[in-house]
Order: sequence, then structure tokens, then C-alpha cells
Amino acid sequence: MGREFIPLFEDWAATYDQTANGFDIEYKEAFRGYEQILNGIVTRSGSHVLEFGPGTGNLTAKLLEAGKTVFGVEPSPAMRKLAADKLSGQSLIVDGDFLDFPEPPFAVNTIVSSYAFHHLTDEEKRTAVKLYGKYLKRHDKIVFADTVFEHTDAYKQAIQNARHQGYHHLAQDLETEYYPTLDTLKEIFSAEGFAVQFIQQNDFVWILEAIKR
Repeated sequence: MGREFIPLFEDWAATYDQTANGFDIEYKEAFRGYEQILNGIVTRSGSHVLEFGPGTGNLTAKLLEAGKTVFGVEPSPAMRKLAADKLSGQSLIVDGDFLDFPEPPFAVNTIVSSYAFHHLTDEEKRTAVKLYGKYLKRHDKIVFADTVFEHTDAYKQAIQNARHQGYHHLAQDLETEYYPTLDTLKEIFSAEGFAVQFIQQNDFVWILEAIKR
């Protein structure tokens, strides 16, 4: 359920915002256009939002600034602490993950996430989307931004490129976590009654917008 990666985020929490702002050369391309990516999620979101993996609260802050009500679910204690400090109590962020989380205190019309859905295996992704469908009504949305590859060959090429550039942490990351292809995500969401579109943001990240039929 992605919780196997909590130690990684406990270690990364203090420097995550620096990475997101492009100061880590290995992840610079993945975070290129970070502000615009988050803004893209916000503009596609409804008024009452369930956010998975808010991390240090960057997307949460933008959602709140846009006047939206947000309930966040974050498994990393260190990340939750940083987000609470950044948001000054404006939004509730609780312990939980993509598959095991407390009931939101309001009716949700959008589910969002940024840079996190790849922590689930494909089967866990399928289980998660089936679960989310129970919270959403017709025309409600799931809006995720994450690393996705056009096909398996592109995924393999990204690993080779990382190794060639000497980006060993990035290569290990790509090999360890569960990065999907566009076709895999389309099949998962379509099977649960969502109309899906993908908008590419950089060489790694796409915004997925899934509208419940």
C-alpha cells in the first residue's frame, strides 16, 4: 500500500521542497514546471477535495488558496509535521494511505494526488480506483500528477538514460517503485467507469484527469 516507502520520505522530508524546486540535478526534469503542474491540478479540481500524499503541503496550500476545502491523507509523520507547520492548521492532514484512510468529514467531489500514485503496485492502483469510485458521483473527478511512461520501452529507456548520466539514485528509484504506462492507467480507470485524459507536463510527469461517467 505504499507504506514500505515511509522510511524514504522520513529521510527526504527536510529536503523535499528543495528537490521540488529543482536543486537536485537527478530529479530536476521530473520537477520541471512543478508550480504549473500543481496549478493544473487545482484548476481541474472541484470544491471539496480528498488529497492523498500531500507531503509537505505544497499542493494543499494551492488548493486552499483557491478556496477549496481539503482533507489530506499522509503516511509519513515527518511530512505531516512539515505540512502542518506550512499550513498553520488551515487543513486537516491525517495518518493514512491510498488504501487505508479515515472517512473524510465532508462529501468529496475531487480526489487528487501529486507525485505519489506510483507507490502502489498496479493491482493496488486498481483496488484504489475501485474504492474511490464509491466516494464520487457522476461528473466528479480524480486528478493525479505523477511519473507515467508512454509504453514499456520508454520506461526501460528512462532507466538506461539515468544510468548513462550517472543518476544512480534516479535509476534505482525507477527500478524500485511501480511506475505505470499510459495504457495501464487508462485500462484501470476505464474499467471503473471513468473517462480519462492525460496531459504531458515534462519528460516524466503527466496529469491524469478522470471523470466519473
